[in-house]
Amino acid sequence: MALSASATRARSGFNAAVVVTLGMAVTVGGALAFQHIGGYIPCALCLLQRDPYYFGIPVGIVAIAASVLNLPGWITRALLVVIGVMMLVGAGMGVYHSGVEWGFWEGPASCGGAAGVTTNAGNLLSDLNTVHGPSCTQAALRILGLSFAGWNVIASLILAAIAFMGAKKAA
Repeated sequence: MALSASATRARSGFNAAVVVTLGMAVTVGGALAFQHIGGYIPCALCLLQRDPYYFGIPVGIVAIAASVLNLPGWITRALLVVIGVMMLVGAGMGVYHSGVEWGFWEGPASCGGAAGVTTNAGNLLSDLNTVHGPSCTQAALRILGLSFAGWNVIASLILAAIAFMGAKKAA
């Protein structure tokens, strides 16, 4: 028995929601793994680039739930569009950070270099107010010529495309 057109559209919305939500979770999970397992301390812009993922994952879960609960199709489509916009914002943030790393423009003042941590236990509390994360101008690691910010641009654009295509197919 063939699926009806509306069932096929609903299924494509579900598939896109699952793929984009898992993609966001894997991407931000990878960043967290590099931080907590690999020891790469993120700068202020790196942390800011994670926000679209942190906000997008719950929206993706709601999109999956809307599809599973057979809510009106426009809800899943709207949520996929919201995710797509969030990922475009994330890509823009990655482009900005990459430009800072390559010296194309200045980064925010909050992205200064890190001061050294004292080895004197008596100074540890005062160091909490003076020690900042690493500079946003230097890439902690480059893989195939791209920093984490550059890879975030690619991941965000792919996830945005998946979300927008899923919204279109679900229409």
